[in-house]
Amino acid sequence: MGPIRCLHMNHINAAIDDYDQTVAHMADLYGAQLIADMPRAEWHACLLAISGVIFEFFAPHDDLLHARFGPHYVGVEYQTTDVSLAREVSADRGVRIVRELGPAFHVHPLDALGISFEFFDRSFHDDPPPMTYLEPLRPAGDGRDHPCGITGLARYSTVVGDMDAAVEFLTQYVDGTVVYQTARPAVAGRAVGLRLGDTVIEVLAPTGPGPIERHVARGEGIRAVVFEVEDLDRTREYLVARGVDVTAGDAEDTLAVPSPHNRGLAFEFAPR
Repeated sequence: MGPIRCLHMNHINAAIDDYDQTVAHMADLYGAQLIADMPRAEWHACLLAISGVIFEFFAPHDDLLHARFGPHYVGVEYQTTDVSLAREVSADRGVRIVRELGPAFHVHPLDALGISFEFFDRSFHDDPPPMTYLEPLRPAGDGRDHPCGITGLARYSTVVGDMDAAVEFLTQYVDGTVVYQTARPAVAGRAVGLRLGDTVIEVLAPTGPGPIERHVARGEGIRAVVFEVEDLDRTREYLVARGVDVTAGDAEDTLAVPSPHNRGLAFEFAPR
């Protein structure tokens, strides 16, 4: 059975602590747009967009069951051609469904490199969108009108213990295509970039002791969201002026806001 065909990234899913503080932080620092507010009995969820990149945040009301991990990236939702076929492919590969929604489903992260892929047959960038937004989604611009200079998504990164097995999984399960391979010496890792639909996922594996090895020891999964920016120097100046502790990113030409300074979620920035 062939792989699932990913067409378009709808949103990146993340678990967060303190709904109000996290939403306010993202709006104040990155100009995030709240487009949907979705409170439920078990959590408070929302959709936030940063220069056209949509995040779905989940803030559980009871911290006990996720306190060990704290805020973290849960997975990514992709638009696909046929959700029923995606279920069949998942079953064929032994990838369990951890949350069934009918029109969409989430897979178990332990069966998918620590990533809970979600599949749906609509785009959250459609007009009209698949759900009612609080206000129209603002499209990505050229960065000049964004406070941080963000023009869109460059890629997102994930860490794995076995690079060959990860690349095989992503090519055979979700139709990933390898577009680059490179070393990441600053973090003692190597990287393989794969195109999934309209996004790139950068898979990182350790080459020795260092940040990637330590991340893998905590568990495989998404490490950072990497935004594309119009001018990296301007982005750095803006963040420093706002009192943000900016560091080097995983790649040589990137900078980062580490997770402890970003409500528990790592953001990186790469030049366009």
